[in-house]
Amino acid sequence: MSLVAIALLVLAVIALSWLYSFFSGRPWTLRQLQTRTFLKFALTGPELLTMLGILEKFGLHGHNARLSNASEAAATKQHRSLAKDLRILRSYSRKRLPPAALLSADIMDWFLDDAVYGERFRYHDYPVNQMFGAQSSLPDFMMNLHPVVSALEGRNYVRRLSRFGVKLDQVLEGVRIRADKGVIPPRFVIRRVLDEMRAFIRPAPGAHALCVVLDTKLAALPRVSAAARAKLVDMARERVRDTVYPAYRRLIEYFARLESRATDDDGVWKLPNGDSYYAYCLRSNTTVDKTPEAVHETGLAEVARIESDMKAIFKTLGNSSVGNPTRELKALGSDPRFLFPDSDEGRKACLDEYTRILAEMSADLDAWFAIKPKARLEVRRIPEFKEATAPGAYYQMPDLGGGRPGVFYANLRNMAEVPRFGMKTLAYHEGIPGHHFQLALAQEQKGLPLFRRFLPFTAYAEGWAMYSELLAREMGRYEGDPYGLLGSLDSELFRAVRLVVDTGIHAKKWTRQEAIDYMGQHSAQAEASIVSEIERYIVMPGQACAYKVGMMKMVELRDKARAGLGERFDIRAFHTVVLANGSMPLDILERRVDAYLADAKR
Repeated sequence: MSLVAIALLVLAVIALSWLYSFFSGRPWTLRQLQTRTFLKFALTGPELLTMLGILEKFGLHGHNARLSNASEAAATKQHRSLAKDLRILRSYSRKRLPPAALLSADIMDWFLDDAVYGERFRYHDYPVNQMFGAQSSLPDFMMNLHPVVSALEGRNYVRRLSRFGVKLDQVLEGVRIRADKGVIPPRFVIRRVLDEMRAFIRPAPGAHALCVVLDTKLAALPRVSAAARAKLVDMARERVRDTVYPAYRRLIEYFARLESRATDDDGVWKLPNGDSYYAYCLRSNTTVDKTPEAVHETGLAEVARIESDMKAIFKTLGNSSVGNPTRELKALGSDPRFLFPDSDEGRKACLDEYTRILAEMSADLDAWFAIKPKARLEVRRIPEFKEATAPGAYYQMPDLGGGRPGVFYANLRNMAEVPRFGMKTLAYHEGIPGHHFQLALAQEQKGLPLFRRFLPFTAYAEGWAMYSELLAREMGRYEGDPYGLLGSLDSELFRAVRLVVDTGIHAKKWTRQEAIDYMGQHSAQAEASIVSEIERYIVMPGQACAYKVGMMKMVELRDKARAGLGERFDIRAFHTVVLANGSMPLDILERRVDAYLADAKR
């Protein structure tokens, strides 16, 4: 055998060995393991691939014709895969890893360990609920994320509609298993989703939002003929009639029967091993080890502090006898000078004002940030079909391909819920320098492993968004605007109240009404918003606590850096340390800041 043949054989053996280790065994490097883990998530999740928007740049569109597998078998397979990857991750030596690789290993270890531990509570959630259940998230995904940019993607849209039955039946399978184990949503949750689903299937199929959105998007494509457009929309109408509506009717029939088994006990304490489940939810969302009692007490202290600051501002406005500052602010919320008309014109004016606020902030960042995202940000209204149970606002990140901007969605169901004095704070939180700034920057960090650009650590992401609210005050964005400043403090107070009511519901056995009453006493939010918020915490235990916990940790770390560096402290450098490495658990973020301080002192 010639030397060339021997060399080719050796190379073939090496290549096969690498391929086996990468796809099935123990990858040769930690970075390869991280890449494989992320790819397994992405490549087995067509909806995630659509959100990322990468494959389309290479002419690959097949994933846009499929929906992610929500079956019990798929969930079991994913758990086993994550457990295997955690074991492999811990088999690598970390002694010689450079700091960046060690950081990635620590973050991945935390994420996988949390997911593997959480498997014991796999059936403790409510897959169909009024906040983020499949019955609303799936059509929302179709209308807002599926890219109808060509006739091909129009056909893929129709193909996805034909898969609604399979997907929703898979979800229903999981709901039945939970019910058999005694995990049944509170009665109000069942009633909310029943009302939502019945309203969803009320329109004639051809007039349904799923068809109207497709028609509207196709109409904006000059290369799609009128005949082709009409054919696709007609196919969509048939899928809605023959597949989508029957799937929703099956859900409706089941939940109508399930309602008789539901109770008005709202906290997860009622579930099997409920106290342990809530402790897990708190740690998973806040990424710190705090007991429900400690979180509750922190919330009470923060509520008292912030209300004291608000009273001081009211005194400067000539009102020195304020007893409850949030009630005073709530009364101002009905003052016409702080409201937009509850009309189409008023809603457009509100969206325009959000856009102006964000543009003004964007022009004032250089003294505070050394890095900024390239992705665009748009302000849009939350789709009307989901406004009733949606939060006041949320953010949707851009895709990696650059075709879809980041979007700040505002709930405009009732303009009485959108007082002008709260608009700045909401725009800073959801947009710039909040969620859009942080999430878009994470996506754009080319040196980071892919998984680190997308990991959803709630305490970090929401902590940063709340820190952004505080930063806006420090930047002077409320100078000469005492009512806006009150709105900003009310936003922080709202998150402090969450610490109290979330732990109250799930650890102290508060009823839904007790939580609503407490928040009503300590928030200027409209009653409908308060009810929606409390109902959100009931189906998302622990998540609402992540905001204030994350913010307080970031302020603590900034104070630590400022005290350690004195006059050498640079706010731009500190923000780069926090933002340039993507999302991470708070204890790992603290180690990252400690390393930055050690380097800066040399």
